[in-house]
Amino acid sequence: MNKYKELFIGILYAIISSITGFILAILTLSENSSILNNIQKAYQEDLLGKLISLGAILNIMVFFVFIKRNQDERAKGVLIVTLCIAILTVILKF
Repeated sequence: MNKYKELFIGILYAIISSITGFILAILTLSENSSILNNIQKAYQEDLLGKLISLGAILNIMVFFVFIKRNQDERAKGVLIVTLCIAILTVILKF
């Protein structure tokens, strides 16, 4: 049971990290301060997948922090979320 708890914690950290990175990417790369308007504009211009990928870059840091602390199950959770984001990005591309 402890193994699944650690995996779930890693998944939560990765989701929070990805959302934070996504919002930072939107705020950094756009001229408008409204997040929802920027998301709609990115979707219309087919840039949403690229912004999601940029947001997932923070998962690299979270992954290596867990590896350095020997928290392998949490690192697996981060890896699972990162792979799901990669699949989502491919789906949005086509």
